[in-house]
Amino acid sequence: MSRVLPPHATPPSIADLETIAAAAFAEVPEELRAYAVDVAIRVEDFPDEDTEREMELESPFDLLGLYQGIAIPSKSVADAQAAVDIILLFRRPILDYWCETGEDLTALVRNVLIHEIGHHFGFSDDDMERLEEEE
Repeated sequence: MSRVLPPHATPPSIADLETIAAAAFAEVPEELRAYAVDVAIRVEDFPDEDTEREMELESPFDLLGLYQGIAIPSKSVADAQAAVDIILLFRRPILDYWCETGEDLTALVRNVLIHEIGHHFGFSDDDMERLEEEE
């Protein structure tokens, strides 16, 4: 269930967005959440310059979230222990989108999390668009 946040005198901080992300993650459907319990969720203001270059972003505001890690279908028990998979949420682009759309902030963060968890499962952006269209 989405909750409308009270008006803020100042924009939500990284810590505020981490709290919102934790609440939003609890609302992710169990069948997705169960496979993402070992995925760390971090909030940063913007993607780093390397990410901007690699993704050929026109603006750092073009990316709301990013999955970093090895997708489940590509993992192997024979692989050496890799770094922890991470979902990065980018505060400033999320807040910008939130202000532009008026969408509930918790619902917006939840949608970004679900999208990035989809990448954890190995889905491409095209796969997820197709799934969203079928709903």
